[in-house]
Amino acid sequence: MLRKSAGLAALSSLFLPAMASAQEASLDSGDTAWMLTATALVLFMTVPGLALFYGGMVRSKNLLSVMMQCFAITGLISVLWVLFGYSLAFDTTGMEEGVLNFSSFVGGLDKAFLSGLSTDSLVGTFPESIFITFQMTFAIITPALIAGAFAERMKFSSMLVFMSVWFLVVYAPIAHMVWSGNGALMWDWGVLDFAGGTVVHINAGVAGLVACLVLGKRKGYPGVAMTPHNLGYTLIGAAMLWVGWFGFNAGSAIAANGTAGMAMLVTQIATAAAALAWMAAEWLTHGKPSALGIASGVVAGLVAITPAAGTAGPMGALVIGLASGAICFYSATAVKRRFGYDDSLDAFGVHGVGGIVGAVLTGLFAAPALGGFGEVDSIATQLWIQIKGVLFTVIYTGVVTFVILKVIERVMGLRVSDEEETIGLDLSLHNERGYNL
Repeated sequence: MLRKSAGLAALSSLFLPAMASAQEASLDSGDTAWMLTATALVLFMTVPGLALFYGGMVRSKNLLSVMMQCFAITGLISVLWVLFGYSLAFDTTGMEEGVLNFSSFVGGLDKAFLSGLSTDSLVGTFPESIFITFQMTFAIITPALIAGAFAERMKFSSMLVFMSVWFLVVYAPIAHMVWSGNGALMWDWGVLDFAGGTVVHINAGVAGLVACLVLGKRKGYPGVAMTPHNLGYTLIGAAMLWVGWFGFNAGSAIAANGTAGMAMLVTQIATAAAALAWMAAEWLTHGKPSALGIASGVVAGLVAITPAAGTAGPMGALVIGLASGAICFYSATAVKRRFGYDDSLDAFGVHGVGGIVGAVLTGLFAAPALGGFGEVDSIATQLWIQIKGVLFTVIYTGVVTFVILKVIERVMGLRVSDEEETIGLDLSLHNERGYNL
């Protein structure tokens, strides 16, 4: 039977009265300062990090549309999070370990509108307000990642409706099932997801794949060249993601402690290894390494180490990074060409596939016998638990995302017109240009 790592175990008692009361728990200034910093770093990943990373990869006529999506999603999800999202993800009312009921799948509304929050409310040793904001930043970046799959062709109004519904009926329930503690479905299964390999990356990657299939290919794809218009932006964005990811992974220790320190180390190791692996695979396959390739490898490594950051050791992180860099390269190139889908900015190829690689390998490298720090009694059992979590997430996210998109398509349409797509979304949807030439 699996026993959780220290960082994950902290989540299981986040909302016990003893943890939420200033009289029964004491604030630690070091933990508080670290969580404030980590929260800012994760927000930095979306704006400006992801906005620049995605913005540089589209054609110049769509630069502002992609950046606009990132900023609009940041505002939209922030509001939805405080109204309903936080409660749906982390309200534990009615949950009981080993008992399968409605609360095993999604939280209630006892915390809607942040009911009961005060300046004295604590989560562990820091203010609950910080935890709310920290988790909000995870909720923000997940739908923003999806936008990379359908870049350059979805109506802005339809995007806002899709992201709103998807966040409430896909993201919040998956976050609840994985992270909210005893009584939640995948928590009780023993799924290890330290910082969001399942909740964020597989979730977003699968949704992105479904979205690009439902919308169809961009006009002219694949015959017309659709090369990135500003790889400088993309590299700057990738660098921002790399730095911000330390808040993402090390912050998920929910304290300034040894787990956070190890999470930071393994994040750096896996990311460096994945960047080199992607570069090498591209060099061998195409004859030359590219800047876009190494930037993509960086993100692949960051994605893959995310679920394992609290349990993998340094050498496990090295293997996870090497595997994710090579596998994501072939997914984003050969596999995409073979099946012909238009995942514009490789949201599925990097985040979906990288998340799956990382989630499965977490079951292997969490084991102390392989240098990990998880309390795993059986590697085979934990591998099956991880695979089961991946399969559940893929099926749930895929089916529900498909239904949401089809309903929106019927009610208000999903795609811009051919004329709008030809002109570019910057002008046709926002009446602006990214560059005045």
